[in-house]
Amino acid sequence: MASKQVEREFALYAADLLQGVGPVVAKPMFGGFGLFLEGLMFGLIADSTLYFKVDEVSKSDFAELGMEPFTYLKQNKSMQLSYWQAPDECLENNEAMIQWGNKAFLAAIRVAAKKSKKSK
Repeated sequence: MASKQVEREFALYAADLLQGVGPVVAKPMFGGFGLFLEGLMFGLIADSTLYFKVDEVSKSDFAELGMEPFTYLKQNKSMQLSYWQAPDECLENNEAMIQWGNKAFLAAIRVAAKKSKKSK
C-alpha cells in the first residue's frame, strides 16, 4: 500500500495531466482520491493506480486492453465498482490521458443522466 504522501502526489500528478479535459480536482476519499470535473467523479485513485469511470458504452474499451476493474473487500466479499484501470499509456502520453479521461467523463455524464431520469 502506498504512503499517504505518495498517493497524494500521484493524485495531483494525474489531475494535472487531466487538465486538458477540464478543471479536474483531486479530493481525498476512503484512503484514496476521487477525480472530479463539474461535480462528477470520473476517476479514482487507489494504491497509486488510476481507474476511470465506465458504463455499458465504454466498459468494453477497457476490457479489450486487458484492464481490470477496481475491486475491494467488504465483509469478506469482493465488490466491484464501475471504475476500470486506466491504460498505462495515459501516464506517459498526454494525448492518451485526455482521450481516456474524456471517455470516462462522458461515462460519468451518461450515468448521472440515467440516475436523474430514474428519480423523476
